[in-house]
Amino acid sequence: TLERRTMDVEEVDALMLRNDPSLDQTTRPWAVHAGILFGRLAEQRGVVVLNDPEGLALAQNKLYFQSFPEIVRPTTIISRNVDEIRAFADAHPKGVIVKPLQGSGGKNVFKIGSSKETNLNQIFEAVSLEGYLIAQAYLPAAKDGDIRFFMMNGRPLMRDGKYAALRRVPAKGDLRSNIHARGTAEAVKVTDDIVALAEMVRPKLVEDGMFLVGLDIVGDKILEVNVFSLGGLSNIRDLTDMDFSDTIIEAVETKIAMQSASGGTISNRLLATL
Repeated sequence: TLERRTMDVEEVDALMLRNDPSLDQTTRPWAVHAGILFGRLAEQRGVVVLNDPEGLALAQNKLYFQSFPEIVRPTTIISRNVDEIRAFADAHPKGVIVKPLQGSGGKNVFKIGSSKETNLNQIFEAVSLEGYLIAQAYLPAAKDGDIRFFMMNGRPLMRDGKYAALRRVPAKGDLRSNIHARGTAEAVKVTDDIVALAEMVRPKLVEDGMFLVGLDIVGDKILEVNVFSLGGLSNIRDLTDMDFSDTIIEAVETKIAMQSASGGTISNRLLATL
């Protein structure tokens, strides 16, 4: 049983923010910005805060993903207009995926095969209840699932020459590969193409102070960049007997030592990816 206790910020060397704004939006509206706000206060008192709270403030919905290089992203439209979604579907005969702009865990994710689908209006209404929706060109390779690829300090997360990555396979009859949506985890071989794709988003992750990140990859595209409450490391441990938690902890301890040695002169955003 976990014991809750009040802590003085003077007791804290590092703080890892693990709230989920997308989930909080519907279940705990008061908590949507709480992690970032308290993270900023802790940072001002010399605590190493990861990921950087100012960077996280930019990433509170899927609009953040549009700030990454266009070459790594599927063709996308963000709208609340059903006619625009229909036109987008007409332009992509392989289908489109629609989901809430503010969403996580595979909730309210649908595939539209054609603009003439009879239930398109119902899908649109269900997704747009949460605000704007994002529509992406469907990638046929997604039928085999996606690859969750972890990055730390702007580089692939590795231990003993092994990458932190896994394949997430959708349940039969489901297009979502999220583990929370009955997807299953499998070991995966990391290719040079995957590493090259991750390298393309590295500058932005470093710029925003994103210490620990999960990329969701299908084929030669990244579907999402996860910077809040990313999961999958325990699945990798179970599949491969590789525990990356020690590697992460060692990196955090190094940042604490850097912060102390510098007398607090290194900005948190810079320190987050050193």
